[in-house]
Amino acid sequence: MDNQSSGFAQGVAALLKDLSIRQYQFITVTPATHERVVSREKYAVAETLRDAFGWNLPFQHGLLRSDLHAQLQSADVIMPCGNLWHSKVRVASLGEQLLVHSAYPTHQADAVFFGPDTYRFVTAISRRLNAGRPVKRAADIGCGTGAAGILIARARPEAEVLLGDINARALQFATINTAAASAANVSVQYSDILFQLPGDFDFIVANPPYMVDAARRGYRDGGAAHGTELSLRILASSLERLSPQGSGLIYTGAPVRRGVDLFRKEAEVLLAKHGARWSYEEIDPDVFGEELEQAAYAGVERIAAIVIEFEKGE
Repeated sequence: MDNQSSGFAQGVAALLKDLSIRQYQFITVTPATHERVVSREKYAVAETLRDAFGWNLPFQHGLLRSDLHAQLQSADVIMPCGNLWHSKVRVASLGEQLLVHSAYPTHQADAVFFGPDTYRFVTAISRRLNAGRPVKRAADIGCGTGAAGILIARARPEAEVLLGDINARALQFATINTAAASAANVSVQYSDILFQLPGDFDFIVANPPYMVDAARRGYRDGGAAHGTELSLRILASSLERLSPQGSGLIYTGAPVRRGVDLFRKEAEVLLAKHGARWSYEEIDPDVFGEELEQAAYAGVERIAAIVIEFEKGE
């Protein structure tokens, strides 16, 4: 890590510590909802820490302690915005945990997204962990902020938890968030799906991007087949790398055309090939409906949010 990256990480860590002391809480919404809220006239300038680091509004110099403001400025975490200041990051709350992620709007190719999908994803994982299944080695594929891996690590402190991503910014944020959570049993490293992560796993989770994104942003673009390509690759790789008693959980989007769930149709082929036991739940029948206006979704009537859980076959 170079000095600039180290300074940025230290600055963000100081911000997270200060916000935690101040009992900061902010539930991150979809980009469409975010845009609607901040377009209201009363949201022009931040009045609170939630406004500045949740809604990402410009703020006055006195909002932060002077020493923290100076540290964040030096670390390039905040920047001038006319006579005001603007944060280059946002902070979301997940229970008592605070996690840093990318500023709004997330137009950058290396943006790290946190939102309603994250909350649904970790809820599904919590349900799985609460069932009492032991975990010795776990992998969080495309870890992003590290929210899922941190949850597993804290619930199973005896486990080795590996977080992988191809996005350098995601790896930076996941490392910062892991340290803030005091999750000592976590390691964060570059990995394309599971290819750079060694060994087998008894719990594999993933919340891959599942949209068709014309800009090919890594956090959002799921590839071909109406955005299902990456999710299917992750499912195939996970089935190959599960330990004999291993299980996996993938939260993703499923395009539905003429009543047929296109992701499930392809996933069933992979699951049958491996003789896997599995369950499939549609947890939201209609997400990101505005995306159907794209030509890439011609014929698609809705995009569902689904959770697929699977276990190694005999």
